[in-house]
Amino acid sequence: MKTINILLVLLMTFSFATNAHGDKNKDKGLFKGIDTPAAKVVLAFHQALETGNQKQARAQLADDVTIFEGGRVERSADEYAHHHMLSDMKYLAAMKSDTLEHQVTILGNTAISASRSQTTGTHKGVERDYQGMETMVLEKQNGEWKIKHIHWSH
Repeated sequence: MKTINILLVLLMTFSFATNAHGDKNKDKGLFKGIDTPAAKVVLAFHQALETGNQKQARAQLADDVTIFEGGRVERSADEYAHHHMLSDMKYLAAMKSDTLEHQVTILGNTAISASRSQTTGTHKGVERDYQGMETMVLEKQNGEWKIKHIHWSH
């Protein structure tokens, strides 16, 4: 199973990198699989963060989620909820973020969500304008999709 997950991540990374570098059909295929149940969990998580709904955001995460961001790691949903979730919510409330690309691929009980967004706004007096990348791995647990891993970078 780990080999399949690694291969899926590599496939998504290659696919995402190919689209990010563009070609003559660069606007085609940038949004794939976003109507799937796994993608809806990702979108619900984003919506909860943007609206400050802590309970809803926490509900989308697996208990043992790992979150990589800015050289740091959080190793559980509770750790994230008690440390960075509130600051992420405050930050997102002050910013405008537009999704440029979002692809979700499902293989059995595993899903990979890869997205790219443009974020602009002012936070704590600092103007920001950057493209961010997000990769999420979801796992179907007891019939429900849960976010098992998040990697954010910009």
